[in-house]
Amino acid sequence: MSEPPRPATEAPAAGPGAGEHAARGRKGPTGQGPLGIVAGSGAFPGAVADAAIAEGREVILFLIQGFADPALERYEHVWFRLGSLGKVAAMGRARGIRDLVMVGGLTRPRLRDLGFDLTMLRLLPRIARLFRGGDNHLLSGVLQLVQEQGFHLVGAHEAAPGLLLPEGVLGSCRPSEAEQADMAKGLAVIRTLGPFDVGQAVIVADGWVVAVEAAEGTDQMLARFGEMRRSGRVRLERRQGVLVKAPKPGQDRRIDLPSLGPHTVQRAAEVGLAGIAFEARGAIVPDVETLVRAADAAGLFVVGMAPGAARRQAGTGTDGGN
Repeated sequence: MSEPPRPATEAPAAGPGAGEHAARGRKGPTGQGPLGIVAGSGAFPGAVADAAIAEGREVILFLIQGFADPALERYEHVWFRLGSLGKVAAMGRARGIRDLVMVGGLTRPRLRDLGFDLTMLRLLPRIARLFRGGDNHLLSGVLQLVQEQGFHLVGAHEAAPGLLLPEGVLGSCRPSEAEQADMAKGLAVIRTLGPFDVGQAVIVADGWVVAVEAAEGTDQMLARFGEMRRSGRVRLERRQGVLVKAPKPGQDRRIDLPSLGPHTVQRAAEVGLAGIAFEARGAIVPDVETLVRAADAAGLFVVGMAPGAARRQAGTGTDGGN
């Protein structure tokens, strides 16, 4: 990615969708003063910013070089490298920011690629220890570092609760009883693997766990599943299997909360899945209406599952529709 432009000096108007977000009836923000949004890749940082702006709160985006979408420059913003915690902290304090949100995609970096400033160099031995473990271990350590700089880290679901995935069947397609059982089994697998900090997603087809997310992420897990189908390693009906995703047990939901949008629906359809089931209020969705349209067009069901009650919440228990 080329060198980003200089930081904006004025906060522009809210981006597209601000009015729509305001109409979705969320609660007020969790704190006062400007909200700092540390932005990774994808559309979700903008959705959180629009939701906060709709509530009348000023936002300042800290855009991570190499990850954040340059389209986010429509908000007041500053570009920074991942290893520049001191720079971000100083700018945040100067602007009166107390609340920070971390949202958007982020590939686990190599330690030597972080581009440390003086603050981070002083913390280097501690940071090196954070890399000796899974993503939860690393992100929890980063959270602690941010709090030690004097900030209150809030989750995207706290700053913009109207973006949380609602409970129930969201579109016109409904899961069969067998698919509801697959959803329940997927949740059980995620709960079981959670203490090992493995991943947040699995694919289950007719009671068979055919893919488990690890370090590759959900997109690459879906691609791997698609390749297994093409090669004949996994033989299923044309539309069979459920992508199940939920936060890991004990996961701090202020960091790495799952997200769901039309891109995931498209990828699931491309690899031949029948539907998608995420934990209700355990994932952020920037635009439910767009998500439902994409799912209906693809012929996939999308379900917001109540934790521990997948069968009861998934639908009516009737076959068909998908």
